[in-house]
Amino acid sequence: MLSENLKVVGLPSTEELACSDDIPVDNEDQNFLPNILLFLLTSIWATRTDWFFGVDMAIYHTTGANARVPIVPDGFLSLGVDRKKGGKSRRSYAVWEENEVVPIVTLEMVSHSPGTEYDEKLEIYRKLGVLYYIIYNPEYWQRDRHQPFEIYKLVDKNYQLQIGEPYWMPEVGLGIGRHQGVIGGIGQEFLSWYDEQGNRYLTAEEKAEKFAQHLRFLGIDPDNLPRNP
Repeated sequence: MLSENLKVVGLPSTEELACSDDIPVDNEDQNFLPNILLFLLTSIWATRTDWFFGVDMAIYHTTGANARVPIVPDGFLSLGVDRKKGGKSRRSYAVWEENEVVPIVTLEMVSHSPGTEYDEKLEIYRKLGVLYYIIYNPEYWQRDRHQPFEIYKLVDKNYQLQIGEPYWMPEVGLGIGRHQGVIGGIGQEFLSWYDEQGNRYLTAEEKAEKFAQHLRFLGIDPDNLPRNP
């Protein structure tokens, strides 16, 4: 009934809606780590224009009590939508402006302040119809009595905790899991995409270092390459 009434009075456009909930991130990783996934996708799917990955962006939908109240995941992936909507960058993501395409993956990172990732947000994503809901909780999983990395899949309209890491998502065409590596000279754990065989997609930094190692193997100093005349 609510959705029908909203359609009658008309839904707001994303130009009218806030782009986020204006709640500051708890720590730098809540913005940094989802962006790593985004940057990887721009390389993995460089030739595709039918996907969108949002970071700390409001998702507006009509499955809640008020279509003007968004859910704001740390990251989300939608398939079957334009990378640029109308050739422009999105301010927010309104399901009714995306041909009713809901995100296929959402990501929440747990902060030091106990949140609602395991109950309220899980229920919102369930009602919305998000196929995969990922909760990344590397620091406070013992406090919350959960695992550091959990993937829930929507099965018969309910979420079921999945096992295995990296976890392959056939509907997405990607796997996801944790990796301990070095980014910007700093070692830390981060999330990454994987192929169906479980091979991790490398960051641009890692690709450059791998190429440099190959040159050294060939007896070429990558720091002293000859310049074109």
